[in-house]
Amino acid sequence: MRTTLAALLVATLFGSGALAQTTVTGTPAAPDAKTSQQSGGQNSVTRPNTDKMTPDGGGAGAHANVQLEKGANSFTEGEARARLEKSGYADAKDLMKDGDGIWRGTAMHGGKPVKVGLDFKGNVSAQ
Repeated sequence: MRTTLAALLVATLFGSGALAQTTVTGTPAAPDAKTSQQSGGQNSVTRPNTDKMTPDGGGAGAHANVQLEKGANSFTEGEARARLEKSGYADAKDLMKDGDGIWRGTAMHGGKPVKVGLDFKGNVSAQ
């Protein structure tokens, strides 16, 4: 009985430690790591342009060429309004999320009504 317990104790102490330790040296990065780095990595997906937004929006023309992307949009109507305001648009009206997940409506910019859109990434576009 003592021999069995001693053998079990030795196997537990030395056997489990070897399984938990893995040493890798000189292994190249995963094949997709270079692609991810070239595309801007995770930050470019989760925060595409929120840090580049200016309070005045840079003029309606600054947002005219932005291509809005289809996708599951998790912004609430209030969050969509706040993003539009941060981009320089005021008094957003008739905001509705379309079948592509893009918030669309009208807003004032420079005293003129403009059709606006906001995609799931936070990109703002004036049409």
